[in-house]
Amino acid sequence: MTPKAREPQPREPQPREPLAEGVASHEIVQTRSGAWAMLDRDSGEVMHPIGGPVAEAEHLYVAASRLEQRLGEPEPAPLVLLDVGLGAGSNAAAALRTCASLPDPSTRGRRALHLLSIDRSRAALELALQREHAAAFGWSEPLADAARALARSGNYRGPGVEWQLRDGDVLEVLGALASQPGFGADIVFWDPFSPGANPELWTLAAFRALFRVCRAGASVHTYSGATRVRSALLLAGFRVGIGRKIAEGKHATVAALEPAALDSPLDRRWLERLGRSSAPFPPDAPAEALSLIRALPQFGEA
Repeated sequence: MTPKAREPQPREPQPREPLAEGVASHEIVQTRSGAWAMLDRDSGEVMHPIGGPVAEAEHLYVAASRLEQRLGEPEPAPLVLLDVGLGAGSNAAAALRTCASLPDPSTRGRRALHLLSIDRSRAALELALQREHAAAFGWSEPLADAARALARSGNYRGPGVEWQLRDGDVLEVLGALASQPGFGADIVFWDPFSPGANPELWTLAAFRALFRVCRAGASVHTYSGATRVRSALLLAGFRVGIGRKIAEGKHATVAALEPAALDSPLDRRWLERLGRSSAPFPPDAPAEALSLIRALPQFGEA
């Protein structure tokens, strides 16, 4: 059966009945742009709904994070990429393609890549890896074989790559990583469902948990440009900037530990708009959130 065309779903809370037993949890749909995408039937959300999974993964995550340049840094330690919200795996596939295009680390041409993906379910990945769908989600061979190995066992090792999947709640995994000696993320792809479908991953508490697993030089990349998301990141301790353009009037967000990592940091004009916003802060922000943000060094810099 040919998958039906479907518009990107509204990113607002929509109570839903649990799926009936035997009903598939995911479906391949086509957006108005013509791109194939993954629909999560339980939440009603479409993954990568605007430009399609391959284009969005390359543009919003791999290119924005300067992954190729960072893999080429003169640093013996592996580059740790934290992939939050594996889904159909398109962000991971784009990262692995970049890695495969570079010299093998054994030639001292680049750093090894340690990729750690987190998700509650492998169902979207398994559907995307079916032969008739794989190319639409970035899973060309032999990368698809690597992803099938990951879906089976939760682990994959290849030349210059170690890939691990942590099943379960993101916040619980982040808590475990924070207590793991020596762990630190260099790049984070933060790509869970929207605040309407997955509100707990867009709170101040969530970004504080993320901050604890980032090490010096880390950057965080997410599709959301919502004011409350950016203010939550600021309150959690990150420097925050405007990311790449998604659509007319819509931009992604970049957060980092150092100001030099931001091409377009939020400035005083954004701070003025924050004071007028109807939805400025996450639900768990402190009462003095506006004063705390106004006092941040980011907004005292020229």
